[in-house]
Amino acid sequence: MIKLIGIAFVAVGVALRLNTLLVVLIAGVVTGLVAGLSPLELLRMIGTLFVENRFVTLPVVLLVPAIGVLERHGLKEQAAAIIKRAASATAGRVMLLYQALREATSMVGLNIGNHASMIRPLVVPMAEGAARAKLGRLPPALSADIRAHAAAAENWGNFFADDILVAVGPVLLMKGFFDTTGVPVTIWALALWGLPTALMAVALGWWRLRLLDRRIATLAAAPKEASA
Repeated sequence: MIKLIGIAFVAVGVALRLNTLLVVLIAGVVTGLVAGLSPLELLRMIGTLFVENRFVTLPVVLLVPAIGVLERHGLKEQAAAIIKRAASATAGRVMLLYQALREATSMVGLNIGNHASMIRPLVVPMAEGAARAKLGRLPPALSADIRAHAAAAENWGNFFADDILVAVGPVLLMKGFFDTTGVPVTIWALALWGLPTALMAVALGWWRLRLLDRRIATLAAAPKEASA
C-alpha cells in the first residue's frame, strides 16, 4: 500500500491549492522511489516516456512560449477591443459560440484549442471585454465567474463530443474494449449513443451561460435603477 503514497501527495497538494504540475511531478518521483527505483532509473523512465509521447508533449512545450510572446505584444488587449465593438456580443454568447465550435471540431478529431492556447489568451479577454462594454469595471467576483465559465466551455466542448465519429481515438478504444469482453457493438452504435450527450452539453451550456448573461444584465441595470 505504501506504493500508493503518490495519490496522497496529489490529494494534499490539490487541497492546499499548490502548483498542480509541481505536485504531480513530486508525487511521481516519490512513488518511483518508494517502489524501489533508483534516481537514475526514474530519470531514464521519465525521458523514455517523454520521447515516446513527444507528439503529445512537444506541442504543449512549444505552445507555452509562443502564447507568452503573443500576450506580451497585446493579444489579450486586441481580443477584448474587437469584441467591445460588437454591439450584440455578450460574455455568454462568446463562450457559447466557442463551446459549440469546440464540440463540432472535437467530433471530427480536430483540436483547435485548449486552456493555454484559446481560453486564457482569447476567449476570456473577449468574454470580459463584452461584459466591460455593459458594466465598465468588472467586480473581481464576476471576473472569476466569467473565467470559470470559459474553462467549463472548453472542458464541455472537448470531453462531451469526442466520441461521435470513428476518426477519434476514444471510439476505437471503446470498440476494442467491448470486443475483448465479448460484447457485440458497432462503431456506429457508439456514435449514435454518444450524440445525445454532445447535444445535451450544448443545451446545458446555453442554459448556464444565459444565466450568466442575466446576472451581468442585472448588475448593469442596478446603477440606473438606483439613480432613478
